[in-house]
Amino acid sequence: MLLYMLSRIFRAMVTVVLIVTLAFVILRMTGDPSVIILGPDAPPQAYEAFRRNWGLDQPMIVQYFKYFGAIAEGDLGRSMRDGRPALELVMERVPLTLALTLPALLFNLVLGLGAGVIAALNRNSWLDRAIMTLSVVGFTVPSFVMGLVLALVFAVKLKWLPSGGSGTWQHAILPVVTMGMIGAAVIARFTRSAMLEVLGQPYIRTASAKGLSWAGVVVRHALPNAAIPTLTIIGFMVGSLVAGAVVVESIFSWPGVGRLLVGAVANRDLAVVQTILILIGFTMVFANLMVDLAYGWIDPRLRVRNLSTAK
Repeated sequence: MLLYMLSRIFRAMVTVVLIVTLAFVILRMTGDPSVIILGPDAPPQAYEAFRRNWGLDQPMIVQYFKYFGAIAEGDLGRSMRDGRPALELVMERVPLTLALTLPALLFNLVLGLGAGVIAALNRNSWLDRAIMTLSVVGFTVPSFVMGLVLALVFAVKLKWLPSGGSGTWQHAILPVVTMGMIGAAVIARFTRSAMLEVLGQPYIRTASAKGLSWAGVVVRHALPNAAIPTLTIIGFMVGSLVAGAVVVESIFSWPGVGRLLVGAVANRDLAVVQTILILIGFTMVFANLMVDLAYGWIDPRLRVRNLSTAK
């Protein structure tokens, strides 16, 4: 188990380093921040002073190693807009983003798992077909389309909910439902497939033959075993919720990390963009690492298979 955990942690660390490197290179290839921040009418001396002040006049490889050295010391840089630490700016917005992503994750799990189990237990019925049709619609419709439709119906037409902003729990309903619907659709399909596979196993028939009620068979035998493959997709859902917040927060004018990222990209505020990308990447890697470790703990066969492959 220890070797399995160490191998997963090492892969996660390598992934984070690759994310940081990719973000660093791409951001410096997308344009000169001095032109965006100072404006096109600034004198050439101002551009040169700006680049020199922020180290942008140095070769990219030098900037790269300096940046990694600063990260090792806990310094993620400062905003080119107001000079504040980038990490401080981002952490101010994190609670507002969590106020959307955590309820959306709960929405994903409750609706997705419930719908998937119901569809599997009623295989080939009208209820199964209805749930699967809705799930196809859920994960094929882009989040920005889903958000605009929900805002049009519930905010503009019915006037039940505010169309944007923050401040009350009512403002969070439409963003949470927008993010939750897509994830719930994916989880429902995975749960249905996993349940159908488990329900066809011999030990399910054996449990029924021993006199155990069908509800007991489902709760005690089918659900725990179906949770193993479903657990994998939940890790991806956590990461997709954080990344999806960028679009949803922009649609509903929610002042979270996603909206900060959009503004920072437009302003070429490199340190802020890099910090947010590191945060998103680390969250996705950490979530999938936790799922990997939980997967190995639930199913010991996976640990043995991975260790034998590593050898």
